[in-house]
Amino acid sequence: MKKQIHLNGFIQNSPSPHSTGLWKHEKDQGTSHNNLAYWIEAAKTLERGKFDAMFIADVLGTYSVYENSHDAAVRGAVQLPAHDPLIPISAMAAATEHLGFAPTISTTYAQPYSLARQLSTLDHLTGGRVAWNVVTSYLESEAVNLGLTGRLSKELRYNRADEFLQVVYKLWEHSWENDAVVYDQENDTFADPERVHSINHEGEFFSVPGPHLVEPSPQRTPVLFQAGSSPKGRDFAAKHAEAVFTKNHSLDGLKLYTSDIRRRAGEQGRNPAELLIFPMILPIIGSTEEEAYAKYEELTNHVSYEGTASLLSGHTGIDFSQFDPDQYIEDIETDAMQGNLDMYGKDPNKKWTLREAIKNHGLGNGTVKFIGTPEQIADEIERWAIEGDADGFNIAQAYSPGTFTEFVDHVVPELQKRGIYRTEYEGSTLRENMFGRGRKHLPDHHPAKKLAPVHL
Repeated sequence: MKKQIHLNGFIQNSPSPHSTGLWKHEKDQGTSHNNLAYWIEAAKTLERGKFDAMFIADVLGTYSVYENSHDAAVRGAVQLPAHDPLIPISAMAAATEHLGFAPTISTTYAQPYSLARQLSTLDHLTGGRVAWNVVTSYLESEAVNLGLTGRLSKELRYNRADEFLQVVYKLWEHSWENDAVVYDQENDTFADPERVHSINHEGEFFSVPGPHLVEPSPQRTPVLFQAGSSPKGRDFAAKHAEAVFTKNHSLDGLKLYTSDIRRRAGEQGRNPAELLIFPMILPIIGSTEEEAYAKYEELTNHVSYEGTASLLSGHTGIDFSQFDPDQYIEDIETDAMQGNLDMYGKDPNKKWTLREAIKNHGLGNGTVKFIGTPEQIADEIERWAIEGDADGFNIAQAYSPGTFTEFVDHVVPELQKRGIYRTEYEGSTLRENMFGRGRKHLPDHHPAKKLAPVHL
């Protein structure tokens, strides 16, 4: 059987969040992100395309590094306004049957006890179609607006995240036994208290006695996504993630990433093949190659240079207003998003000037563009999946949700014709659709399963 490719749709509750300035495009509907019909339409489109999930990015602050101000972000709608990613999920789930939902929530600012309840509730209401994109947050503005004096160091953020996951694992996997809910009317017992346990967690960052507030949901633990890029982040992803989200300019860059992250997963005692890797791509589709490249040039004309400079400054933690646009971007370390800086500072195939980087970053957050006919895009998807060892792709958008619609209408049928993409969903839960029917729960090699049961 040919390798089967998985797909997620990459979106955010904001106007043109990943193609800066494209809210101005005649086909873009991102200004309707505050309308429930926009989300329902996007969800139905992705389900029609047999996507695994809608991957919902998020930030909790403004892009204020550029010129030490949020002005450019406000003018350019640079992930601002930024609405909550969780709230539309119930409505989208009611309008679909199979599509999963992967909201982004930060371990730096959430609390594990309340987050465990939120995601368990959604997992119940969606019938087991919830994931969690685990992030540690990178914006200084997030930190100061959420009660800190400044952004925590990367080391401290990941240490907190690791303990955060220990807490939610105990709540999701070990607080309620499988047969705790008994519905015993004769003895007036909804659930057996002997099978519902406090977790009594005491750690450096959290003190959580428990028990979990919600009975076991269809998946217990939601599917875990992560996007670590720094060495610390990659170790964290290799330990915890079931699926990893990455951005690469080139197939060679992807090869290096996939081999490294799978090696790290093996060192954690996990099955490296069961860590699914999803590079992000921006498809630009035309009926001919010439039409597709003309479309690409037209799209770039809508990109906001200042807005993208604000976005890239926020992503990297570097105020690029102080740089000469023709200056090359250097290989340096940052406490913000290392991966977004490494794309330009560590590219083995090209030295990037700031001007080039901003032009590239303005469409699809700088991710690789697959430009061409549906057949040519399918060729590249297949090549990156096989040669780059990718398991699937996060599909970014130029204009929303039209990029999704074009991809589902033109590229998905080509992938299906080649026998490398599903024609029907495999299971009832998101984890089953990603890993196979009957696999609703975390595998035994996952660290959540290795925690000692709290009732022993």
